[in-house]
Amino acid sequence: MIAARRAGRSALIAGVLTSTLVLAACGSTADTSGGTEGAGGVATDFGVTDTTITLGIMGDTSGVFKNLGAGLNAGNQLWADDVNAAGGICGRQIEIETVDHGYKADVAKTLYPQLEPNVLGMVQLLGSPVLAALEPNLIEDNMLAAPASWSSEVLDNPGIMMIGTTYDLEIVNGLAYLQQQGLLADGDTIGHIYIDGEYGGNGLKGSKYYAEQHGITINEAKVTSTDNDLTGIVTGMRGAGVKLIVLTTTPGQTASALAANQALGLNVPVLGNNPTFDPALLQTPAAGALGNLYVSASNAPFSSSNPKAVEVTTAYKEAYPDLPRNAGITTGYTEGLVWQNVLEAACEAGDLTRAGVKTALGTLTSVDTEGLVDVLDYSSPGAPPTRGVYIAQVDANAEGGLTEVAPLFTSPEAESYKAPFQQG
Repeated sequence: MIAARRAGRSALIAGVLTSTLVLAACGSTADTSGGTEGAGGVATDFGVTDTTITLGIMGDTSGVFKNLGAGLNAGNQLWADDVNAAGGICGRQIEIETVDHGYKADVAKTLYPQLEPNVLGMVQLLGSPVLAALEPNLIEDNMLAAPASWSSEVLDNPGIMMIGTTYDLEIVNGLAYLQQQGLLADGDTIGHIYIDGEYGGNGLKGSKYYAEQHGITINEAKVTSTDNDLTGIVTGMRGAGVKLIVLTTTPGQTASALAANQALGLNVPVLGNNPTFDPALLQTPAAGALGNLYVSASNAPFSSSNPKAVEVTTAYKEAYPDLPRNAGITTGYTEGLVWQNVLEAACEAGDLTRAGVKTALGTLTSVDTEGLVDVLDYSSPGAPPTRGVYIAQVDANAEGGLTEVAPLFTSPEAESYKAPFQQG
């Protein structure tokens, strides 16, 4: 089924590219993008006026990732506020239109047509199932989108602007770190609990790759996003003799797995990637069991001492004193920073159309976010723009509930990993 969808999407991408090439052969630069000349002699089409550039958010502030989603939205807005205070981009102020799909793909399909005509691109599109549902629309509309989901399976779409590394590489790096710490050995058996879909499946791909390199056996367990009690699965993994558990799950499922890990006396290290942890879990009955959780993620945790992260989180606490403190804030700000690089390059090229910003993305070879994520290179089609991660561990005394235990690094296994659509 997945293969069929991929084949269909590839055909659609090919069709869009063909149409673009035909147009390019027939008209001027402005005609090629379908835009008209705006202020400053810049070509524009959707979401850009002589005074504003409007970007969209399709986020989650009411579903299973609502706290992360609120942080992402706030990070996006903080970035826009900073840009506007500095005079804007290309003589224009940044505006953001937001819709809440509640992590429901059917709701997102309904909301997208309302938002799409108003925006140049998506500064944030949260959720693997949402992205999967909207991919045909994004391709048809020539939309550049920064997904708040990190599957390498979507990198065959040149309109996807991945911010940071991907789920598979987060897991590869996380397992490498835990082995470096003596918490995993060649030949061990590990468990991996994953949500059915691109989020979970892509994380499992990372586990499988690492396992192949080290003779590790994986005890797999697939769940849906609405499964809340993982006790039975963890019980089975105890019986299988796992030395470590990997999670690509929702925060609620993370709490269930960690609670079972402790209650059953298993007490093995647990590795999750960036969506698995929510600091709100520290206010639940599972709080005392969370200490075994390590999180591998592209972005610095909220409590990071990185100067840029401190600048962003300080501004966040002043602007949003009552909102949750999580890694979504720096992630959302980073999404904006990458968009800023794209918009500045597109402006320099005189083309702020949807086609123009997609072209501009491919020219970026070294996007520096001052350490919020590793340096990003968008010039290699199909490849993740970076492979580096931070490793953090749950710490109830840290703001945002995570303490950084390893700075940005890329393991040798992650360096050698070839993503599904990576060329060369």
